[in-house]
Amino acid sequence: MFDRYINVNNRYPLSLDAIRALAPSAFATMAHSSRSRSYTYIPTSDVIDGMIKAGFQPFAARQSTTRTVGKVDYTKHMIRFRRTDADTALVSDSVPEVILINSHDGSSAYKLIAGVYRKVCMNGLAVSEGTISSFAVAHKGNIVERVIEGSFEILRSTNAVLGTVRDWQRLSLTEGEQHAYAQAAHVLRFGDEDGKTTTPIQPVQLLRSRRTDDNANTLWHTFNRVQENVVRGGLRGVQAATEGRRARRVTTREVTGIDQNVKLNRALWTLTEELAKLKGAA
Repeated sequence: MFDRYINVNNRYPLSLDAIRALAPSAFATMAHSSRSRSYTYIPTSDVIDGMIKAGFQPFAARQSTTRTVGKVDYTKHMIRFRRTDADTALVSDSVPEVILINSHDGSSAYKLIAGVYRKVCMNGLAVSEGTISSFAVAHKGNIVERVIEGSFEILRSTNAVLGTVRDWQRLSLTEGEQHAYAQAAHVLRFGDEDGKTTTPIQPVQLLRSRRTDDNANTLWHTFNRVQENVVRGGLRGVQAATEGRRARRVTTREVTGIDQNVKLNRALWTLTEELAKLKGAA
């Protein structure tokens, strides 16, 4: 499964034409033929219109493709919304987002997740449910109204995220703590179901900064360095030779799958929450 994605540089929202090009399944004209009569078909485009009228602006769009014949126009898609008014300013370089996920092939209900957009790296984070609950809206009833209500509910809860990020910005980590954090994130990204890793990529590589602004040893900056390296890819290593196979260079790929991207982001947020507790943050 592959995805197409764009995250605009925090200046302008996406136009409807841009969303249509990036996530055409959001504009499906009907539900997939596998859906029953009880399935209420409300295209995501109607929800996008409703969100815009309610003051939310779309800044990113992504769609999964599929190998199943006939489903490409109905697959899972994700739209990231922000309000552009002053009330939604978060902290320093970050603003809150509402992440909307849906499909028209039955693989997903309308789901709303709290997110954070970090302007310095144009990177989107996803908040764990331990901080703000997500919302699922089934394909029945007044979907547009319920999605908008859920979005405002998430924004009303962003004070919790505000406090969390501020706490993380004040917490300094020792070198050993940073390495322990990177080791845990390394398993999240590269471990199999038993937690075993075979990648030549080393945990210390996850700590490397891509910009001087992220060189601080705070929990917030450590989290952001690791998150970007985990999700964006581009890390290089050499796979050792094995019997019948030569040594080879490998480069990690960006995590583009919607489910994997959200799962990794939320797991990293949870990991960071737990480390903050160990450090004595409330």
